[in-house]
Amino acid sequence: MHRKRFRHSVGSNLCLPEVLALERQVFDFLGYQWAPILANFFHIIIVILGLFGTIQYRPRYIVVYTVWAALWVAWNVFIICFYLDVGGLSKESDLLTFNISAHHSWWSEHGPGCVRREMQEAPGVRTTESHSYITVMGCFMDYQYIEVMHSSVQILVALLGFVYACYVVSAITEEEDSCE
Repeated sequence: MHRKRFRHSVGSNLCLPEVLALERQVFDFLGYQWAPILANFFHIIIVILGLFGTIQYRPRYIVVYTVWAALWVAWNVFIICFYLDVGGLSKESDLLTFNISAHHSWWSEHGPGCVRREMQEAPGVRTTESHSYITVMGCFMDYQYIEVMHSSVQILVALLGFVYACYVVSAITEEEDSCE
């Protein structure tokens, strides 16, 4: 009976981190930010592993999720510090793109209320080599605050997942101890 209760509550509780990670993954792909893309990918895999561990009563898998949740919180604190320019970090650096490209947050040009204008360097025919200057005006909220909100939500969900995972591990191990 105890296991049946876990199966009922697991589906609704562990799908939220996956949905939020997928949403974040989409916007990081749109901005070509490779470090967050890799981190989100690992996060999605570990959340699936934690879900599997909960459904199959594998406490080791849930412990892996618990450790990852702590790392995920640390990563999101780093992202918050990065976008708020804390501790020598700068949102203008190419750190999140591994210095491969000059891409940045998708929200910097497509945020709520933003009007984006492209101006060509030289008039005439546009080629693949031509560059344009992009101006963005009228945003309701600066993009760094949108990124900070994303990371804050991820921290909140990770902390809730951490507490829930600890509860599940203790309940499973307690149940195994009572069976012996």
